[in-house]
Amino acid sequence: MAKTTVYKNTRSRKQLAKEVGHKCLVSRRNFLIGTGATTVTVMVTLNPGTADAKAVPAQITNYPRKFICKLSELKQDEPLDFNYPDEGEYSDNMVVKLGVKAGGGLGKDQDIVAYNYACTHQGNSLSGSYKAETKSLGACPLHLSTYDLTRHGILISGQAYQSLPQILLEIEGDSVYATGIFGLIFGRENNLHS
Repeated sequence: MAKTTVYKNTRSRKQLAKEVGHKCLVSRRNFLIGTGATTVTVMVTLNPGTADAKAVPAQITNYPRKFICKLSELKQDEPLDFNYPDEGEYSDNMVVKLGVKAGGGLGKDQDIVAYNYACTHQGNSLSGSYKAETKSLGACPLHLSTYDLTRHGILISGQAYQSLPQILLEIEGDSVYATGIFGLIFGRENNLHS
């Protein structure tokens, strides 16, 4: 049979709290039970029932189809610059043949992609920052944001919190066309209005 040692001079938590001047004597267990009950009560009493849903029509954006370049002009790891969807602010873009399969890539090797040059953090231009060895764009001179062009322009490092807008492409024969944008261009509420 195990012996239990009882210390007579040991004070309870409640006694210690009173001695040091603490007035809150709620245990964690009682706190969790109390907040759980309160949450359930609030959820039940504030839920007025099913709201009447209104039909909201989907907004369809029709981007222009714009000729970008000849497929035969593209050389691996040499970006070509173009403006899309208009000539307004932050409309600078690049198309590049990466030489490796990329998310959203077109062509026989699925390696032709296009991205907007405006850093999604504060809009600084990433023009001239393409790195062939890592297939990335950046680092942005302001806060060092860098983007992976093989993975839909996802952020590799830096202060940005969004991927680069990817320009949607079509290939027809030897012609490459821009047909849309996946993502919102920095500084715009709508890609079609600068």
